Amino acid sequence: YKKIYYNWQSGKSEKCTFCYPRIESGNPTVCSETCVGRIRYLGVMLYDADAIETAASVESEQDLYHAQLGVFLDPHDPVVQEMALADGVPQDWIEAAKRSPVWKMAMDWKVAFPLHPEYRTLPMVWYVPPLSPIQSAAAAGQIGIDAGLPDVRSLRIPLRYLANMLTAGDEAPVALALERMLAMRGYMRAKSVEGRIDESIATRVGLSGAVIEEMYRIMAIANYEDRFVIPTTRRETHEDVYALRGNCGFSFGNGCSGGSSKAELFTPVKLFSPAQGSQPHNPGEVQK
Repeated sequence: YKKIYYNWQSGKSEKCTFCYPRIESGNPTVCSETCVGRIRYLGVMLYDADAIETAASVESEQDLYHAQLGVFLDPHDPVVQEMALADGVPQDWIEAAKRSPVWKMAMDWKVAFPLHPEYRTLPMVWYVPPLSPIQSAAAAGQIGIDAGLPDVRSLRIPLRYLANMLTAGDEAPVALALERMLAMRGYMRAKSVEGRIDESIATRVGLSGAVIEEMYRIMAIANYEDRFVIPTTRRETHEDVYALRGNCGFSFGNGCSGGSSKAELFTPVKLFSPAQGSQPHNPGEVQK
């Protein structure tokens, strides 16, 4: 998303369009669907548009992350559902928001963060901080152990570096996210390898065993239907553009002009003719 490439035909640099024809039909973007790591997720987030300016205007940069969390609305709240329906949000979009993996990772589990919130753009592409390779390092004593879990402050990727990218320097939310992912790793290892359920691991990071197993299903197993929860576009609520499709062609920056749409060094003069049945505003000037 936002990948810039140079179009040699038009002579312009262009950006990703988020594969909007695929999104409108309920399909994920090409980069998400072809990602071999299964690390891209797409989902609906309901938010309060009236709260955007307030959230982007908080004084402290480290409060921007929490302010953006306050903009999002809980799709499981009956009051929010009622307001969404009254504002024209379709029921299937509300159901998709309730199953959104983005909501789970950003709001429920607090393991996803916006990139550089200090720019005050309130980005909607969020990132999960990476876990450094720790198995051999922990065995060699290179990583400290805190209450049975690796110390997130001694990982190979510095915590301060991640916090500067994701939370404007606030280390506490990033540390909690890393601890929860490490707890998920330890909990599932104890369950699958040692055959025991250790609820103390989940309790240590403020979660339950059921929540950790759901995290494992969404983030580790990452089935297709769990990663991509995309409702289709409701065409009945949109403007009818059938009459416009013959009036505006494909052009590079010329809009609906009547001139050439081919990119040239010296753009030719574009000729315009008044619509059929209309008269020019100043006939004398046209004759001149």
